[in-house]
Amino acid sequence: MPLAQQHSPIQRSDQLIAKIRGESHRILPVSFYARRTLTVARDLLGKHLVREISGTTRTGRIIEVEAYVGPHDRACHASKGRTKRTEVLFRSPGLAYVYLIYGMYHCLNVVTERLDYPAAVLIRAVEDETGLIDGPGRVCRAYGIDLTLNYHDLTTGQKLWLEDRGKRPPRSQIGSFPRIGVDYAGEWATRPWRFRIATVRHKTRKAQVAP
Repeated sequence: MPLAQQHSPIQRSDQLIAKIRGESHRILPVSFYARRTLTVARDLLGKHLVREISGTTRTGRIIEVEAYVGPHDRACHASKGRTKRTEVLFRSPGLAYVYLIYGMYHCLNVVTERLDYPAAVLIRAVEDETGLIDGPGRVCRAYGIDLTLNYHDLTTGQKLWLEDRGKRPPRSQIGSFPRIGVDYAGEWATRPWRFRIATVRHKTRKAQVAP
């Protein structure tokens, strides 16, 4: 697993905060991610996931996310310590943490908070021109996201990034629920840290293992 070159949040923010694609398409800067994970998770709802491959761009509005907060959260991969796999969670906010489950499904997370504090938000569902893509493995398959994007800087506007397009769901439309597939986490499994735009209908899906 390659290690990304470290940049301070201030340096990256100063360089990239104002990159614009059209008048209302603002790439999320590092300052967006460098906040409390639960705040970032809620604020990601309604933002847009953008993937660019060979000059073709695909975009989906984020519908559902899950938050994983620190080394004491037993549902978080980093609760087992700082390892080769979890090292990215201890790095700068705004990096992608991509991992593989069941040997076939990729999951995309965005690293949050600060250096040396492992926290992230899992992207669980997006909605685009094809309809609702529900489940983190399905999202990654549809958007061509795999392990080559682990440690990718989401604030550069290259290959993979997230955008604010000026529309956010009202707080009254955001539902909070227990996270999926983390029964092993004991009391942490009941934390209502999965957030979803409640007006978007669920589809039946197999539970995914989360970070």
